[in-house]
Amino acid sequence: MSARGRLCALLALCAAALPALAAGDAANGQKLYESRCTGCHSVDENRIGPAHRGVFGRRAGSADGFGYSSALKKSAIVWNEKTLDAWLTEPEKLVPGQMMNVQVSDAKAREDIVAFLRSLSAR
Repeated sequence: MSARGRLCALLALCAAALPALAAGDAANGQKLYESRCTGCHSVDENRIGPAHRGVFGRRAGSADGFGYSSALKKSAIVWNEKTLDAWLTEPEKLVPGQMMNVQVSDAKAREDIVAFLRSLSAR
C-alpha cells in the first residue's frame, strides 16, 4: 500500500473512532449520577438498586448479592450504550415488570450518565 493509501486508511480509522470517543461527558455524567441516582444506587454497594461498577458488558439481573425482579433476571439484556439508554429512557417499556420507576427524559443527560457508567471498570 502506498504512503497515501496508508494515510487515508489511518484517517478513516481515526474518524470512525471519534464518535465513540466523543459520546457523552463522563465528568458531567458523574455529577448527574450523584444527584439523580445515588438515592437508590451506589457505584460499589447494593442499596435499593444494585451497585453499578462493572455494569458494562454485564447481563442484566446478574450482579451478585442483589434481589432483582424476575422480569429483569429473565431478560436477555446485556448492558451497553444502547441498552442503558433505552433503560434510562423508559425501563418499564424495555423490561415490563421490572422494579425501577425512574426515567431520565433528557437525551444528553442519559448520554453523560452512560458515559460515566462506561468509565467504571469492574474490580
